[in-house]
Amino acid sequence: MGKVTHIVQLQFKSDVGQSTIQEAISTMLSLKEKCILPKTGKPYIVSSTGGKECSVEGMQNGITHVFVVEFASVADRDYYAKEDPAHLAFGASLGPIVAQVQVVDIEDGIF
Repeated sequence: MGKVTHIVQLQFKSDVGQSTIQEAISTMLSLKEKCILPKTGKPYIVSSTGGKECSVEGMQNGITHVFVVEFASVADRDYYAKEDPAHLAFGASLGPIVAQVQVVDIEDGIF
């Protein structure tokens, strides 16, 4: 099993202030350092990046921000999605400020 790319797409609620959005963005990007595997005691996210949606195609369906997180393995992604306390706390914090969340993952080379 190979590298997994985790793509997170968000639409913030229209009444959410820019400072709250910026705080959520900073927290999302800081997960790269905060997410630690218990068996190694080390961070396990290979890379994490994101930005404000800027497509010219008009097919974003309200999505305003996109993040791409890479994991070395399916097992690392599974720990992140199902168990990592830093990630789970972040996900829970989005409820009041996000109108829409879409998450898709791809495993490189698996079709």
